[in-house]
This record gives sequence, structure tokens and C-alpha cells, in this order.
Amino acid sequence: MHMLDWNTYRQQLLAGVGGFGKLNPDIIKGYTTLSRAGQKAGHLDEKTRELIALAVAITLRCDGCITVHAAAARERGATREEIAEVLGVAVSVNAGAAVVYSTVRSMHSTPSPKSIPTPEENS
Repeated sequence: MHMLDWNTYRQQLLAGVGGFGKLNPDIIKGYTTLSRAGQKAGHLDEKTRELIALAVAITLRCDGCITVHAAAARERGATREEIAEVLGVAVSVNAGAAVVYSTVRSMHSTPSPKSIPTPEENS
């Protein structure tokens, strides 16, 4: 099994984003503005924000996001145990979403008992 060198990947990704920024600076400026706006509220510390970003990155299956936010969380003091817990939360959320999606789609795409309301009946 071939394992990716995540540190090298992260460096390549950041260089690529820098190159993209030279081609389309307004997109990167917009992203940076959006990112900074979320930090201005100040209700969460940097480590917590990075742990949340890591969980979201995992649910989005964004390898680049995962490597950037995992490194940022570690730089801000996140322990391996905290990162492992975040991974568990992401797995749980994804599993829960799959159960809900499957239930709603499968229960209403096949003949179902009258006791299960359709989405229209819930409105």
C-alpha cells in the first residue's frame, strides 16, 4: 500500500494555491476575507476552530483541507487524542447522515406503512 507524504502534499498544495492566487487574486482575497470574518467573532479559540474545520474537512473528504487543518490544529496545541475524538465525531456525523438519508429516501421510494409520514405530510 502506497502512503502519501502528507507534509509534502500540504507544501505542494499551498504552493498551488499561491499560484492560483496569482492567476485569480480576487478569489483568494474573497476566501481570505471570509476566513478572517469567521475568526473575528472571537467566541472560539483558534484550536477549537481548527478542530471544527478538521471535522468538516473530513466530512467533505477534502484531502488538502484535512492536511492543512490537521497541521494547524497541532500547531495550536491539539493533542493526538483530541484529533482522534474529532475524527470520531466526523465519522459519527457521516454515519448519522447516511442513516437519515437512507431512511428518508428508502422509506418513501417504496411502499411504506401509513405510520411513516411523507416529507409533504410533515410540512
